Amino acid sequence: MNAAGLVSWMTRKSVHRLGLCLSIGWAAWVWTPAQAQAGNDTRPLNASTVGTADWVILDAEVLGTVEPGMSAVAVVGDRIAAVGRTPDIQPWVGTRTRVIQAQGRSLIPGLIDSHIHAIRAGLTEHTEVNWSGVRSLAQALHRLTEQAQHSGADDWIVVAGGWTPEQFEEGRSPTQDELEQAVGTRPAYVQRGYAGVLLSAAGRRRVTTTTPAPITARLMPERDAQGRETGWLLADARTISQLYDELPKPTVDQQHRGTLAWLKRLNAWGITGVLDPGGYNLPPSAYRPIQQVWREGHLTVRVVFSVSAPTRGQELQDFQTLTALTPMGWGDAWLRFNGIGENVTWGMYNNEAPQAHDRTELQRVLQWAAQQGLGATFHWNNDDTVHHLLDVIEQVNRDHPVAHLRWSIAHLNNASPASLQRMQQLGLGWLVQNASHFQREWLSQRLGASALTRTPPLGDAIRLGLRVGVGTDAHRVMDPNPFVCLQWLVDGLSVNQQPTRAPEHLVDRETALRWYTEGSAWFSHDEHRRGRIQVGMLADLALLSDSYLNIPVQRIHTLSSHLTWLGGRVVHAAGPFAELNGSR
Repeated sequence: MNAAGLVSWMTRKSVHRLGLCLSIGWAAWVWTPAQAQAGNDTRPLNASTVGTADWVILDAEVLGTVEPGMSAVAVVGDRIAAVGRTPDIQPWVGTRTRVIQAQGRSLIPGLIDSHIHAIRAGLTEHTEVNWSGVRSLAQALHRLTEQAQHSGADDWIVVAGGWTPEQFEEGRSPTQDELEQAVGTRPAYVQRGYAGVLLSAAGRRRVTTTTPAPITARLMPERDAQGRETGWLLADARTISQLYDELPKPTVDQQHRGTLAWLKRLNAWGITGVLDPGGYNLPPSAYRPIQQVWREGHLTVRVVFSVSAPTRGQELQDFQTLTALTPMGWGDAWLRFNGIGENVTWGMYNNEAPQAHDRTELQRVLQWAAQQGLGATFHWNNDDTVHHLLDVIEQVNRDHPVAHLRWSIAHLNNASPASLQRMQQLGLGWLVQNASHFQREWLSQRLGASALTRTPPLGDAIRLGLRVGVGTDAHRVMDPNPFVCLQWLVDGLSVNQQPTRAPEHLVDRETALRWYTEGSAWFSHDEHRRGRIQVGMLADLALLSDSYLNIPVQRIHTLSSHLTWLGGRVVHAAGPFAELNGSR
């Protein structure tokens, strides 16, 4: 996007001008020399014409194959050339072949997170503190102290979510005094999900001075059982997001470097693909760093993205201009446009009681989207009110069938069998995240303890044959570690080891893995190119640190990737293979 486009966005002089500038910005980057790399050619590989592999992985526990019991894979260029048992694959070894002795480790298709705010997370990877995987408050607060020691005196110390009090052995949030001791006189901001914020004294002074009164007026002090203020400020999700947006933004260079680092962090878990659902506080300008990394040819994760409506009351006009030169499927094998969402219309986003005009506006936008062949993904939390959304989609479907568009609903943790059946009949898919792992107590208070036994009802989805993709909803709400999510799919336990789902809603390890690979690929129309270990598929692979099938279930979350390939190129190497980083 050029400077005129950014100025147009910031001043909002004209939505038409915004859309034109944005579209031209995208179109100017359709192809560059750096993009002429493996992964753009999606033609099937004719294995019979190939005799020498670039990579051969032997003695592995190969998962995600057509036939079970495979132990070896050969890779030629960006494709899987052969899958079989170790003696079958040995002939593919030539003088230039790199041979990996897996020693029983799992070789899996690259993981695909079907609902993760990856573009947003990259913007602040270098400027914020993350508490992902931290098990004690002492360690969490120490990270704040370290950040304070290595940043400028006026720089904010920020934790923008991605943690829960239950993950700490203390079982609670930090106090005001603990925050002050950790950061001293620095301004600090600690966000708890989308429900609360703790500010240091310096931070509170700045917020009081610089934040618009309509935002601060909606911040309510939290009180303990004795009625004393705890220092935490509570508000709804929109207010918390607006407050966060008042913080200083990272520089362009910090956003670029942060995006590169964030993608590499995902690679370390074996993630090779993400579906980014956008978000109502993600303006078009926020896409610039991911575009730059793509243009440079440095993407190490395949990014499929949706765009949300920028302006309340102008959703259809905005979408029409934003997509004028970026139709469905625009992009390449590395960065591709996948439709609209997760905020399709403001009146039907985080609104449990939409009015008739809200539903009418959504119907108007979706009728247009269906005519244009656009994908759509919808953020919806509560089954009690999802009928408002499903009613609109059914009305659109009568005139413009939507099943082939692969629309999806994300979250819906307490989905009823009736709602899932309506989704199945419409051809909608379900994007599931491990909310009850991180938010068990909150969900129990909101839905009732008995509802947790089927939160979410995965067994019902299987019985109905519903399309399912899984992910994390990171980074503001949950931990981006996919193995935390995979373990939760299997054992159903919360972060503090409390049970959630009943046995009929637990899944086996291979189903969980399939949902995280082939299942997620379906939502971007990619299931014939990636998500399985099969001849002709893209060589997006991860060699894990242990056996996924045999490691004790309570240790699945400790797994990581020792080698991650994206289109046959190593994008992460660790452990005994660390010297292979960047190998082709």
